[in-house]
Amino acid sequence: MATSFLAKFARGGQTLLGGLISDTGLLKLAKAATCNNLTNQQRRTFIQMRTKLNVVDNSGAKQVMCIQALKGKKGARLGDIIVASVKEARPGGKVKKGDVVRAVVVRAAMQRGRCDGSEVKFDDNAVVILNKQGEPVGTRVFGPVPHELRKKKQLKILTMAEHLA
Repeated sequence: MATSFLAKFARGGQTLLGGLISDTGLLKLAKAATCNNLTNQQRRTFIQMRTKLNVVDNSGAKQVMCIQALKGKKGARLGDIIVASVKEARPGGKVKKGDVVRAVVVRAAMQRGRCDGSEVKFDDNAVVILNKQGEPVGTRVFGPVPHELRKKKQLKILTMAEHLA
């Protein structure tokens, strides 16, 4: 592939960039440009209005849509409480489709810095549904949960989680 690319853009024995780089250098340059484009497309943002989130407890909901973030102007981050509408639900669950619920964000794709200098981010956005008293509706939490929830006073979710990140 590299030779056909170079053959198309060769001028008098020199490549498109004036013969300054070799075949492998040109390939590295193309890969770097592709990686930069992918990172720009997959930019991590706050959880804001109309963001769809997975539900990782056994309350009966599968997916919710954020209506409002209760803290912050830009949106919600890891450990923040949001108001959400249930979009998909399992039959026979405690929560039905169309219910407006409060939920705490337990996994966020946006990175968050830790005190030791490391950063934590997840592949998806996920929540645990809360009742009016601020307690979890479900009895189990699936998947990893970060220990930053301890600072946000969500200790009951930490005790129900199967894995701490």
